[in-house]
Order: sequence, then C-alpha cells, then structure tokens
Amino acid sequence: MKENIRLWSILVVVMVADMLDMLDSTITNIAAPMISKTLGGGQELMQWLGAGYALAMGVLLVVGGRLGDKYGQRKLFLTGMGGFTLASLACGVAVSPEMIIVARLVQGAFGALLIPQGMAIMAAHFPREMMTKAFSVFGPVLSIATICGPILAGFLIRADIFHSGWRAIFLINIVIGTLGFIAAYKILPKDEGNKTVTIDGIGSVLLGGMMLSLLYGIIEGSADNWQSRSVMIIMAGIVLLLLFIWRQIKAVNPIIKPTLFKNRGFSAGLFLGFFFFGVVAGLAYLISLFLQLGLGSTPFGASMQMVPLSIGIIVSSILTPPLIEKIGRNIIGIGLVITLIGLGIMFYQLTLAVGNPWAFAPAIFLMGGGMGFCFGTLFDFTIGDIDPEEAGSASGSLSAVQQLSGSIGAAVITSVFFIAQRSASVNTAMERSFIVIVAAIALCLALVRLLPVKTGNAGH
Repeated sequence: MKENIRLWSILVVVMVADMLDMLDSTITNIAAPMISKTLGGGQELMQWLGAGYALAMGVLLVVGGRLGDKYGQRKLFLTGMGGFTLASLACGVAVSPEMIIVARLVQGAFGALLIPQGMAIMAAHFPREMMTKAFSVFGPVLSIATICGPILAGFLIRADIFHSGWRAIFLINIVIGTLGFIAAYKILPKDEGNKTVTIDGIGSVLLGGMMLSLLYGIIEGSADNWQSRSVMIIMAGIVLLLLFIWRQIKAVNPIIKPTLFKNRGFSAGLFLGFFFFGVVAGLAYLISLFLQLGLGSTPFGASMQMVPLSIGIIVSSILTPPLIEKIGRNIIGIGLVITLIGLGIMFYQLTLAVGNPWAFAPAIFLMGGGMGFCFGTLFDFTIGDIDPEEAGSASGSLSAVQQLSGSIGAAVITSVFFIAQRSASVNTAMERSFIVIVAAIALCLALVRLLPVKTGNAGH
C-alpha cells in the first residue's frame, strides 16, 4: 500500500511538469496580440512568442534526455523545474519584446531539461502493470492540458488578477512551479546517473544553429519584404542542416540514429509528423489571430470561440482506440480528410465574409475532430515496426520533430497571413494561409500509405 502511494505520488509530480509544458506551449496563442500591443514588436513578436519556446524545446529535448542519463534524472528534473519557474517570472515581468523573447527561449530550454526525466524515472521505478495504469491516465490529462492552454489564457486575462492582465498567464507558473519543485525534491528517488554516457555536442550546436537560422530568416523575411539579409540567413540554415545530417552519419553517438531512416515506416512517419504538427500549431495560432485581429474578439472571447476545437479533439480521441483495431493506419487518413472538410467549410464562409465568430464553430469542431484522430496514433504507427532497442531514440526523435515543426509551421503560416494582410483583407489573408495548409495536409495524405499497417501494440 505504501509503495503504491509512493508510485502514484511520483506520477503526479511528473504529470505536473508535463502539464506546465503543454499549457505553456499554446498559452500565448490567445495572449499574443495583447502582449504585442503592450510591449510593441508587432507581428514579429507575435510570431516569436510561440516559435521561440518550441524552438528551444525541440533543439534540446533529446539532449536533455541524455543529460539526465549522464548526471541523474532527479537532478535534471529539479534543475529544469527551477529554471522553468524563474524563466516564467522573467516572462511575466518583461518590459520589452527582446526580454520576453529571450525569456521564452530560456523557458523552452529548461522545459527540455525537465520533460524527458519524468518518463525515464517512471521507466526505472514502475513495474509493468503500474506503467500501464500510468499511461491510461497520462494521455487524456496531457491532451486536455494542451487544448486548455488558450482557454486558461483567456480566463486569466479576463480575470485581470491584481491588474496583471496578460502577465498572469506566466506568473501563475511561479505558484505551480514552486509547489512542483518542493514535491519533486521530497518525492523523486535519487539516482547518480552514468558518467560514461556521451552527448553529441557538435550535433546539438548544428541543430540549434540550423533551426534558429531558419526561424529567424522566415520571421524577419516576412516582416522586411524578404531583403537579402533574411534570404542569406535562411541559406545559412540550409547549410547547417546539411552539416547536421553529415554529423549524424559520422558521429559515434549521434542525436538521431541513421539506421532509423532505413525503416520506411519510420521515415514516412517522421516526415508526416513534421508537416502535420506544423499544420496543427500554425492553424490554431492562425484562427486565434483571425478571431482577434479580424473579427474583434477579446482574448477571452477568442478562447471561448476556440472551445469547439478542443471538444473535437476530445471526442475523436475517445473514438480512436476501437477504430485503430479495425482500420489500422487508415484512421490517420480519415482524420486528415475530416480536417480538410473543416478547412473547406471555413474557407467558404470566409468568401461570404461571415462576421459572426460563432458561425465558424462547426468548421472549427471538424478541424479538431480530424486532428484528434491523428495525435497519438501517428506516434504509434511511426514506431510500429521499429526494433525495441531503437524505440527510445525513435520516440525522442519524434518528440523533437513535433516541437521543431510546430515552431516552423507557426512561423510559415503566420508569415503568409501577415504578408497577405498588408495588401488585402483579413479574410483574404486567411484564404491564402489555408491554401498553404491544404497543400501540407495533401502531402501528409500521400505519406500515410507508407506507414506500417498496424501499430506496434497491434502487431504488423
């Protein structure tokens, strides 16, 4: 009985950490226009608020896991939780665009140290039956945390606690993070780590430089009408990408094992995930911007008008498990088609210049429903026929791609929106952004046929 209480206590601490990450990855979607209005910075700040966090998280996620193996998961968990909390304080008291962007980067970096440790601690100390119970709770809670980020942001901004406005969305992390740190210090088991573990520092630097160059070039280029400086920065990012690939082939302990790419299902799933998660991050941000900048909704109003997206994700997530057994990988294709139908309906409404934000609720619900069929299943099918000894590397690579593609997807899609908005109406800017999204989803549909027919759990 005492042991069960200890294990459930560890699970709660790990879930608090993951919920902090999930909330903060989406919480600025709603608050971005108000933050930009307060601090200045215009469209570039609105783009960097989400992209900066996801960039740091994605670049350092795999490295964070390796650092935990080397120096001990408990030590890295506490370091990550403490740093994340202090970075949240810096976001909450920011007085300039530069300060909040740097604070968001730091927040994402410490999040990357924090998140991988939880699963490693559970894997080391939980018996198999406890892990099964843990995952049955983990998935739904984290899914709800992800989609509740914008809703929580809207509520906190409207509540205007101590006249803090948008700052409350970051300052609330100080309370949660402090309690989480104290609980982790008391509850998490001690471990010494393995000092023989090696980390590919060169590969990490190349990956970080590549992502920073591409993001900076895309965001700055959309703001300065693609001056030569922005183009050169993007080209530098492409060179760093090629160097990163070369490093992964040559390194003794690469960040991503090259042997994984010999598996057709994994390669297809990795590229599918890159475009899908880019679409998810970009589309959610785009709709939030449209509701506020185009239809004049308040942050709280926009968060309520996006609730159908959350409901759609929850409904399809509940329907997914029994359908996977019957139709296999086709569940992802069905989800993508439903998302396209939602996009088509909203596109048609945009051409009619519909002005009531609630009129878009059915289309937004369908988009969420389609996404919900793909979220967890995409991971399952991508590693469906991966060798067990490579499963950890494969899962870590997918998680990193999810974060990195989210930052690029949000940057690209919002760049299309802001560029179009300069010479056309908000509705036209949305329509042009939708064309980019539809093209990405079409590519995803083509890649579905290359995935394993069944998940790893179902056999193949």
